[in-house]
Amino acid sequence: MAASGSGGSRADNGYGSQQPRRRKGPGALATAYLVIYNVVMTAGWLVIAVGLVRAYLAKGSYHSLYYSIEKPLKFFQTGALLEEYLLIAKYLPGIVPSSVVLTAFQVMSRVFLTWAVTHSVKEVQTEDSVLLFVVAWTITEIIRYSFYTFSLLNHLPYLIKWARYTLFIVLYPMGVSGELLTIYAALPFVRQSGLYSISLPNKYNFSFDYYTFLILVMISYIPIFPQLYFHMLHQRRKVLSHTEEHKKSE
Repeated sequence: MAASGSGGSRADNGYGSQQPRRRKGPGALATAYLVIYNVVMTAGWLVIAVGLVRAYLAKGSYHSLYYSIEKPLKFFQTGALLEEYLLIAKYLPGIVPSSVVLTAFQVMSRVFLTWAVTHSVKEVQTEDSVLLFVVAWTITEIIRYSFYTFSLLNHLPYLIKWARYTLFIVLYPMGVSGELLTIYAALPFVRQSGLYSISLPNKYNFSFDYYTFLILVMISYIPIFPQLYFHMLHQRRKVLSHTEEHKKSE
C-alpha cells in the first residue's frame, strides 16, 4: 500500500532516515549500488509522471490515462520487490527500526494491485480509481526515492525531507482509496469469469475462490492502513522536530 500511496504510498523504510540513534549503514560498495538503484527508480517514476501529463495534454481528459503509462508502471512497481530484498534481507536491520511485516505488506499490496487486479481484470483499467492510486504512487515514489538517494549521499535537502514526511498525509489516503475502489470495481467481473478460482472436485481436493480472496484483501486494509499511517505521523514528528531542534542549536 502505498497504499498506497498506493500507494499507492509504505512504511518509512528509508535507507537514510534521520534517527536520533546512529546505526551502522551499508558499506561503500553497497551504498554505491543503492544510490544507482534509487536514481534509476526516481527516473522511472518521473517517466511515468511525464507520461501521464503528456497523455492528459494530448487527450484533454484524465479518463483512461492508465494505458499511456501501463508498461513503465508495471516495470518500476515490480522493481520495488528488489528494494524489499535489499532492505529486509540485507540492510534494513542495521539501518532503520521499521516493521518488516508492514513494509512487506505495502509493497506486496501494490504489486498485487498492479498485476493481479489491474492487469488481470481488463474492465477496471478505464476506472478513474486506477488513475487515483497511480497519481498517488507516482508522486510518493518520486519523493521517496529522491529522499533515499540524497540521504545515502549525506546531502538531503530540507524540502525533500519535508515533502517525504508531509505529503503522505494526503497521498496515503488518496492511494488507498483508489486501490480499494479498483478492487471493488473488479469484484463483479471476477465473480462472473471465475478468474483464478479453483472449484471442487479436483485431484488435489483443494478449492480457491478469488472473489472471496479479494474481499479479504479489502478487509485487511482496516487493521493495516492505520498502522502504516500513524507510523508515518510518528516518524514525521520525530524527524521534523529533530531537524528544527538541530537548526536552532546551530
